[in-house]
Amino acid sequence: MARVTVEDCVQKVPNRFELVLLAAQRARNLSRGEELTVDRDNDKNPVVALREIADETIELGRIEQDLIKSLSRAPEPEPADEEVLDLIPTDQNIFGLQDVTAEEEAAGLPVENEDLSPEDMEAAIEAELGGRPRR
Repeated sequence: MARVTVEDCVQKVPNRFELVLLAAQRARNLSRGEELTVDRDNDKNPVVALREIADETIELGRIEQDLIKSLSRAPEPEPADEEVLDLIPTDQNIFGLQDVTAEEEAAGLPVENEDLSPEDMEAAIEAELGGRPRR
């Protein structure tokens, strides 16, 4: 950077750390397409930003607000109503599974936790399919 430009800027912004932050933010704004307030003269954005600060052609308060806004974090969005409802436990059968222990006992079929013989397994499959052939 040109020493003259930095020395001119320090007169406008005495804290060098703040100067660096403001110039960097202005350079980012220029990269995003904001209008130049001085001639570019084949300079890169950081040098143009320092020249603008030195010439007082930009409002430093606005640049500072842009900097604060860029550094602040957005809060996590609240979940949508559907997402909240999805988190609430329901009695609905959401996985297609049912507790059929009582139905099996009523039908005289062996309960799930008992070992099934191959014949009992075939009978349970046929009962489940309703007489349709297995694939």
